[in-house]
Amino acid sequence: MNVHVIPSPRVIALPVAGIDATFPVRRVYCIGRNYAAHAVEMGHDPDREAPFFFQKNPDNLDPSGTFPYPVKSDDVHHEAEIAVMLKSGGADIAVADALDHVYGYALALDMTRRDLQGAAKKAGRPWEIGKAFERSAPIGPIHPAAEIGHPSDGAITLHVNGDLRQSGDLNQMIWKVPEMIAYLSSYFTLAAGDVILSGTPAGVGPVARGDVMEIAVDGLGAMRVEVV
Repeated sequence: MNVHVIPSPRVIALPVAGIDATFPVRRVYCIGRNYAAHAVEMGHDPDREAPFFFQKNPDNLDPSGTFPYPVKSDDVHHEAEIAVMLKSGGADIAVADALDHVYGYALALDMTRRDLQGAAKKAGRPWEIGKAFERSAPIGPIHPAAEIGHPSDGAITLHVNGDLRQSGDLNQMIWKVPEMIAYLSSYFTLAAGDVILSGTPAGVGPVARGDVMEIAVDGLGAMRVEVV
């Protein structure tokens, strides 16, 4: 029996719709600029270049329905996404086999300290200071693929205080879910418990304390998150 010199960190586990069991999280990968219109609004070429990824931390995922406005920033943006949950993994997974490794899907927000991210980009530094802060990824219940299938099209929207901010369709992803899994697995050994945030459509913008965000995706329902 191993004895630790400090208390063991808690396992981050997310709710699954309709059951009491939870989904334990291992790693969180996030793809950047995966919708052409969002790439354009961020000042980049929308052509299909090789995908790139950054990471959030497992404990950034937060199913509480609230988002605490973070410190050290005056420009925090919403990014509406879907999260892909893996039940198995491996290295060099073929595109044709990739969906066999998916447990389910959830609504998610990739909240971003845009001012800090922008400064990091300008200096050629990693993005984590703008992306991987506490509770930076509000997330909804997981819907098993065995029940809903693998959503490849359908509307994705985000309203702030009732006003439509983001609107797109899952079929507008530059890199589809199987391709993301295959590409990631060529650089990392994926495993059960890994989560992939799949990118955001155009319309990202700032939020303020007291705002209410609502993300909705066809087949995954809606999630309401209050900025506190």
